[in-house]
Amino acid sequence: MSDATIYDFSAKDIKGNEVSLADYQGKVLLIVNTASKCGFTPQFEGLQNLHKELGDKGFEVLGFPCNQFLSQDPGDENAISQFCSLNYGVSFPMFAKIEVNGEGTHLLFRFLKKEAKGLMGSEKVKWNFTKFLVDSNGRVVRRYAPTAKPEEIRADIEKLL
Repeated sequence: MSDATIYDFSAKDIKGNEVSLADYQGKVLLIVNTASKCGFTPQFEGLQNLHKELGDKGFEVLGFPCNQFLSQDPGDENAISQFCSLNYGVSFPMFAKIEVNGEGTHLLFRFLKKEAKGLMGSEKVKWNFTKFLVDSNGRVVRRYAPTAKPEEIRADIEKLL
């Protein structure tokens, strides 16, 4: 594990403003690459529930739309924001669309993948709704597969709160 934390990174929010992840210092985070037209898209509901129920205890979900998997998030940031809000009541922070694999991988996801490798040591994000759990010190604790439902991660989150 490196000395770096997620607080060393920043990303544009869904409105285009640069946000330092240091703004989330002291919070337990679940960082998720999302998509609006994916079989796992209903997980937005579970993510929102976690955000609502654990938010006042120092927990935050951060959503990062990604269109790299079968073009399942083709809209622009405005369309993505409206979709999440209208269909799932998403009130947790959503960020601008990013890449999680390949040459254009966002620096934050490059770091997350290195800190919490996937199956058999793979760094590649396999699909939408891969989740990274980060402790209140900005250290990456664990990676969860897209199939891991938000409610299944709740106990791990609560241990860190």
